This record gives sequence, structure tokens and C-alpha cells, in this order.
Amino acid sequence: MRQSNRQCPGFIYTIKSGDTLYSLANRYNTTVRAILQNNPELNPNNLVVGQQICLPSKATPGSCPGGFLHTVTINDTFYSIARRYNISLTSLLNANPGIDPDTLQIGQRICIPTTPPPAQECPGRLYTIQAGDTFISLARRFGYTLDALIAANPQVNPSNLQIGQQICLPPAPGGGPFACYGGSIYRVKPGDTLYSIASRFGISYNRLVQANPQIENPANISIGEPICIPG
Repeated sequence: MRQSNRQCPGFIYTIKSGDTLYSLANRYNTTVRAILQNNPELNPNNLVVGQQICLPSKATPGSCPGGFLHTVTINDTFYSIARRYNISLTSLLNANPGIDPDTLQIGQRICIPTTPPPAQECPGRLYTIQAGDTFISLARRFGYTLDALIAANPQVNPSNLQIGQQICLPPAPGGGPFACYGGSIYRVKPGDTLYSIASRFGISYNRLVQANPQIENPANISIGEPICIPG
């Protein structure tokens, strides 16, 4: 079913299974009223898969002039997002007139009406979050206090870590190369590999790799390089 031949002051969208005018308004940052104004012949209670409708030009997905887009993750609310980016709840609501704050969906993009926060420099090493990671487990694994790990990542919500997210592992106290609390430092000797070192100290290869986030390539370690042997 095609849209009428009248000119569309926006762009043509083809209805898909599960679409409603409300979901489309949320997805494209517009309102149900604006969609109906562009489609006076449309029956909002009888959308048909394959039907073409006209969405307002301002509904272009991904638009956020003067700000940047935030992708909703689990446990996100308008209130928590406003606090994270240090903006008022009112300004966040005004920047997203087509979005119902009570029905946020994971993966939905909303407009943050401010400049993006500056990238946080990491004086230590970056670590990529994996399944099951928490700040508590990471602090224990790498020998940090929980407060030190939180202080090194002021823009990160410890209760909402995402797989693939990068966090900063701070340097060890006293200017050491990395933290190895509760363990000991071993210097690589000729012929050593992480596999042979792990076997020598009776620990698993994976545990040795996890205790040494400073090693970018586990297959390429250098003679004299310090390795943390977890206790």
C-alpha cells in the first residue's frame, strides 16, 4: 500500500510488523500529532505492514543539533541520564519532545542537549569490560581499592557496566608500572612465554593474563619485562 502522490514534507517510511504511531514517534523524535498532520487519511488504529506514510522532516533519526546522542542502556532513566551529564531534567525532556520518559527502551537514542563530555585521560591502562565484570571483582583481580578504581573513572556508572566498555586501570601507588597487590613481580627471562610462566607458578594462563592488563600482546613479551604473578 503506497502513500498518496501528494508531496511529503519529510521522508517516506514503510510500516513494519509491530509498528505503532507511538513507537514511530519515539524512534524518530517526533510526535503522534505531527505524524497524523502529515497523513490526514491515515487510520492510526489500522496500520498495515508495507503501508507507506510520511514522517516529518524534523524526525530524521540521529538528529541532535547542538548536542549529542546517548544510547539507552539497562537501568537508564531520564533522571539518571540527566545526573550523569550534569543537566537539568527539564532541559532533557525539552530536547526529546517525542519520547515518553516512562517507556525508555534499551538501544533507544535520546538527545543530550549539551556538548559531549571531554574524553577522560587514563594515566594507567585501559581495560575492556567482559561478561561478569564488576568494579568490585576488577578491584580484587587487579589489586586496587574500590575507591581508587571509582576515582579513576568518574564518568563511569559502576552499577551499569557494559560489555565492550573501556575503563581506566590506575597506575600502582609509588609510580610502579602497574598494581600487583597480593602477588609478586617476576622478570621475563630468555625463552619465557606466558604459558611457561603460568605453568612454573602453578596458575592458569587466563589468570596470568588477567593479572597483567598492561601486556598488550600476550604472545610477545620482552626479556626483563615485569610480570605480576597473582597470589
